[in-house]
Amino acid sequence: MSVREDPQAQPVRPTAEDPVAAAGSELIGGPTGRRALLGTSWWTPVRIVAIVAIGMFALGMVQKLPCYDGGWFYGATAQYTHACYSDIPHLYNGRGFALDLVPYFDRIPDNVSGGMQYLEYPVLTGLFMEVASWMTPHGGSIQDREQIYWLVNAGMLMVCTAVIAVCVARTHRRRPWDALLVALAPAFALTATINWDLFAVALTAAALLMWSRSRPLAAGVLLGLATAAKLYPGLLLGPLLVLCLRAGRLRAFWTTAGGALAAWLVVNLPVMISTRGGPHIRDGWKTFYTFSQERPVDFGSVWLIISQRTGNPLEDVNTYGTVLMALACLGVAALALCAPRRPRLAQLSFLIVAAFVLTNKVYSPQYVLWLIPLAALARPRWRDFLVWQACEVMYFLGIWMYLAYTGSGDQHRGLPAEGYQLAIAVHLLGTLYLCALIVRDALVPERDPVRRDGSDDPGGGVLDRAPDAFVLGEARRASRYEGAALVDWGVHRE
Repeated sequence: MSVREDPQAQPVRPTAEDPVAAAGSELIGGPTGRRALLGTSWWTPVRIVAIVAIGMFALGMVQKLPCYDGGWFYGATAQYTHACYSDIPHLYNGRGFALDLVPYFDRIPDNVSGGMQYLEYPVLTGLFMEVASWMTPHGGSIQDREQIYWLVNAGMLMVCTAVIAVCVARTHRRRPWDALLVALAPAFALTATINWDLFAVALTAAALLMWSRSRPLAAGVLLGLATAAKLYPGLLLGPLLVLCLRAGRLRAFWTTAGGALAAWLVVNLPVMISTRGGPHIRDGWKTFYTFSQERPVDFGSVWLIISQRTGNPLEDVNTYGTVLMALACLGVAALALCAPRRPRLAQLSFLIVAAFVLTNKVYSPQYVLWLIPLAALARPRWRDFLVWQACEVMYFLGIWMYLAYTGSGDQHRGLPAEGYQLAIAVHLLGTLYLCALIVRDALVPERDPVRRDGSDDPGGGVLDRAPDAFVLGEARRASRYEGAALVDWGVHRE
């Protein structure tokens, strides 16, 4: 392999690399020309991506209009047949916000919550929900207040959307247009206001941006805050550990891990040890963790297919899922240490979160939001991304039609169990398809779209262009990297 000039000075034009992007650009005048004056207008790529993301978010809000006008409040299945369900208006009253109850401290009456004694969300998400309730007027009917509560949350989540778009656009300095994959993702628009996941996704995207700028402490603090809002961001510490081990950058990892732990404790300790509310306060804090542990096989998982097909409730599903997840983690670690060139952080991050999604006992439709920014950074190719998104949209429609079927009594309007199982299978296969492509890119770096021009890991921060310090397998005997120079991976470019 020949060493070549630093490609960082050359702008990346996606329409010159991606046939689907080139074809799609015909809608706005065709691919960018070689003599285009880039960076001379107010309409920078980052601003365009952010505006497009906000526009798509607004379209997703419009899609919820049938529910806003009544589907959330009238009819047993209207919110399912219109595919516009959202947890947000239902939990405003169902988790005590309408009664001014304080999350984790005040016990929710059973006649309000249906048996859930405390809020079953992590602390930082609970704070997000509480802040939205402060901005919701307390006068008027409960329906009016639930509608306003959804609008307030939608506004806050729109800010999270803009943050995600900007962070993804800036993570790979020369590839801002890859963030259009996030901005235009149909599953993003459809699921953005189902729940509060975008808050954790925004914090995670900001953490990845900070890591790409070689700021491990800031990345760790943001990652800790993200984990205090949703559990999945903590999984990213695993890929960071093995990548830093291979690159001999463990100091940066421990800085990040320490920052993450400190930030998580700062958010959680006040709720864990507070004396307000008496001895039951810890019950409120741990509800999220006990609920996650004790819930049975649920929607969207491969375990539901097995349970429904066999009639077995799979009471040991936690054990099965944990074993499979552990095996997946070992596989990701092996890939990190044995690949011919150290995989990129975004690649391993996608794989580890996807493994969690695939082995978990529940897959809510909004969980796709966890993966979309990681997919845009790990495999920025429109064809593969759209194939995966098509599978996710089919699952999005499948779950609501299944709930309409089970909620319509003898009328059976919707999708029966067999059809829903097919929708789950489509979701699983779509995610596995993208995982397979990312694994191939890691094993054959010249197939990686980001590395086609000789780049290493533009989102890797201290890992970018760092020589290997610890490798296993074939990579130990035949390194494909020469010092700290950039490498031509063998792909011809004009």
